[in-house]
Amino acid sequence: MAVLIDAETKVLCQGLTGAQATYHMERAIAYGTNVVGGVVPGKGGRKHLGLPVFDTVAEAVEATGANASAVFVPPPTAADAMVEAIEAEVPLVVCVTERVPVLDMVRVKRALEGTATRLIGPNSQGIITPGVCKIGVMPAHHDRPGRIGIASRSASLASEVVEQTTAARLGQSTSIGIGGDPVYGMGFIDCLELFFADPDTAGVILVGEIGGTAEEEAAEFLKAEKPRKPVVAYIAGIYAPAERRMGHAGTVDVLGRGGAAEKMAALEAAGVRVAPSAAEVGATMRQALTR
Repeated sequence: MAVLIDAETKVLCQGLTGAQATYHMERAIAYGTNVVGGVVPGKGGRKHLGLPVFDTVAEAVEATGANASAVFVPPPTAADAMVEAIEAEVPLVVCVTERVPVLDMVRVKRALEGTATRLIGPNSQGIITPGVCKIGVMPAHHDRPGRIGIASRSASLASEVVEQTTAARLGQSTSIGIGGDPVYGMGFIDCLELFFADPDTAGVILVGEIGGTAEEEAAEFLKAEKPRKPVVAYIAGIYAPAERRMGHAGTVDVLGRGGAAEKMAALEAAGVRVAPSAAEVGATMRQALTR
């Protein structure tokens, strides 16, 4: 079993005819993802990658029954694309676009209120259930079906953790990239709730980083939840200079909070096993499961 996506997921791509969308959707189709169409305003009625192209998300949903959308739209119009998918009541929207303006994302968050749509991203590597469905830009050559749920702010570290859990013969149930922006859709708590409810996920790995308060909020949730499944975390940016943004837009301090040490301490106080280095995440989870 997986969370959010499975073999029955029908995926459409907003911005399908663009170069990056073409590249990654070709690979998604080859992986086995059920891609049913694309949305590009003004290009409705055409075909691309052998798929029908529609002018609007609503038209695409009505014609194909799509229940997930991959957003490959440039930053200036990415928010409009997300809002359009939300208004078309698409249950899952995955936005890989980087540098979406913060105020635009505030508008998207408002559009999400009171809806059943789940948004992953923006600035997300996407979501993958090994051997079943892949939406986004993540590589898939190291993933294997297994028991570990992964939620990560970092794309490169998510790939590293996937490789480690595969090498440790644990595999992955689903891997979710929540993205590295300051304002985004699903967060760690949303992912934890899904993984805790999934009977085929035996343990959860959180990959965080400096900036923001997502990890501290997850720690408070875990303190209250007292989960029976082990949770392992790794926090990137231990040696980053203070008051500097490192890489992702979301790595900036918030009112003096968001340092790696504070995040690690909060998670450890909540019973999370914090891996001492990025190279030891898989081994730490293996140890947590055997205990």
